[in-house]
Order: sequence, then C-alpha cells, then structure tokens
Amino acid sequence: MSENREHIQVLILGSGPAGYTAGIYAARAGFKPVIYTGMEMGGQLTTTTDVENYPGFPEGIQGPELMERMKKQAERFGTEVRFGMATGVQLADKKGEKHIVTIDNNKEVTADTVIIATGASAKYLGLESEQRLRGGGVSACATCDGFFYKGLTVGVVGGGDVAAEEASYLAGLAKKVYMFVRRDKMRASKAMQNRVQRIENIEIVWDTEIDEVLGDKVVEGVRVVNKKTGEKKDIPLEGLFIAIGHTPNTGFLNGQIDLDERGYIITEPKSTLTNKPGVFACGDVMDPTYQQAVTAAGTGSMAALDAERYLAALEDE
Repeated sequence: MSENREHIQVLILGSGPAGYTAGIYAARAGFKPVIYTGMEMGGQLTTTTDVENYPGFPEGIQGPELMERMKKQAERFGTEVRFGMATGVQLADKKGEKHIVTIDNNKEVTADTVIIATGASAKYLGLESEQRLRGGGVSACATCDGFFYKGLTVGVVGGGDVAAEEASYLAGLAKKVYMFVRRDKMRASKAMQNRVQRIENIEIVWDTEIDEVLGDKVVEGVRVVNKKTGEKKDIPLEGLFIAIGHTPNTGFLNGQIDLDERGYIITEPKSTLTNKPGVFACGDVMDPTYQQAVTAAGTGSMAALDAERYLAALEDE
C-alpha cells in the first residue's frame, strides 16, 4: 500500500452512541475528528424501534432517529463521518508514535490517537423468522424493550446469568415469562438460578430450542422442539428476548490490544486507556456489564477527554 497515507489527529472507529459522543467532544476541542462508521452506521440502536430510556426524550424516540441526531450533532461541530470499517491495525508501542489503521482492506490512514467504539453484536439464533421479526417482537435487550410488553406474555432464550437477569427483569413487567433452556440445567450462577426459580410468573422450559418464531409482522408465538423427544409444540407469546450473549467487535485488532477472556477490550480503571499509548476504548466494546446507549455515550465523552489529555501532554513534551 502507498506510503502517502492520510493523517488524522483523532480517529474514531464506530458510529454508535459512544463513537458519535466521542466525535462531539473531540470536535468541540478543535481536533477535526474522523469517524469511520463500521458496517452498521449508528450501531445497534438502528435496529431498535422505540427508545424510551435515553434522557431528554420524554415521549421516546425511534432508534434510527436518535442516531441520526447524534450524527448531525457531531458533524455540526466539525466531525467528518465516513462510511467504512477498520479491517486491520498496526498500533504503536511508544508514546507519540503514529498508529496505522487499514480501512476496508484497501486504504491506510495514520493517526495520533485512535478511539475504538466498535461495539458488540448480539448473538442471535440464526432463524429466518427471528431475523424477519427483529423490531417486531424479537429483541436482544430486555431493559431496552421490556416496557412494551407490560402485562403480556414473553419468552427468554438462554440459560446463563444474562438470560436469568433478563427473565427476572421481565417478570416484573410481563404477565408471564417463559425461559427456554436448551439443556436440562442452566449455566447461570446458583444465586441467579435460585432467583428465577422463586419467581412465580417465570416458567422454565428445559431441553428446548426455538424451531421457529411465529407471526407475520409481529411475534405471535414460538414453535419449540424438545431436544430429547423431538416433540414440537406452539406456545403463544408477544415478545421473544434472545439472551445468549454478545460478541465484541474486536477481531480486526489481531491481538494488539489486551482483551478479557470474552474478547472485550481491557481499559485502565476509571478510564478508557488501553495498553497501547494513544489508543482508547469506549462503549459496548469495553463494557460487558451495562451495554446501554446512555452508558456508551458516557464512555464516549471519557475517551475524547482522555485523547485530548494525551495530545496535550505530547505538545508539552
């Protein structure tokens, strides 16, 4: 590739709440940041319909509209938003050295600082009916969408701590919660298992997988199959929550950033600093715990402030 690379002072990878917020803060500090959007401009919120838990919107707001507003706000202050995704990196080990990022396998840019906001992708079952009804009753976030199912019947797929937490949360809203577990035991901690088993309106359906999500435009039920007997049956419900985990989008880093055992970027406590100088991480890519739009935005502001301090320290040297 050409050595005549474009140089960017603050390069932001990802265009969810974390990336756009980092862009707003970095641009207001006068750095002319560049955002590369990733495969999905706006991140996971673009697949969400009503967002009712983001501060400042008492009537709620559509996910795609919220992300478009964030984009326009970042651009208003001078952030340049480009469609494209990072496919490789060469990250410097020494303070002040330039980082090299490959975009779409065919363009290289250099950067003084890199803010990684590439997010985490929810794992789904891979069913055609499930994908078709995403946003029509199929969700991967109970705290985002559970409110819409108050007094209704819902299902949760999964047997780990996340699934148990989602089922417990939904039980406080829904009339009934089915918890579909594909084995005869749960992977969740004993405490979480005890919690869901104590809640009266949660019914655990063991040895069960989802064969099909039923409904034309909205979820009307699920067809499940018992893994031991092969028996299939239909269960009516209005919402289905997939809680089988997330995959952080860190594959392009090729081992150059310290990750935890699940693949999330490790940052220094109470900061967005990674193990590479001038490289910062924010949003769901470094947060396996909360994974909310508002917390992602918060860490986006932190990353931009950390980058600003890093650049200021370089100038002082």
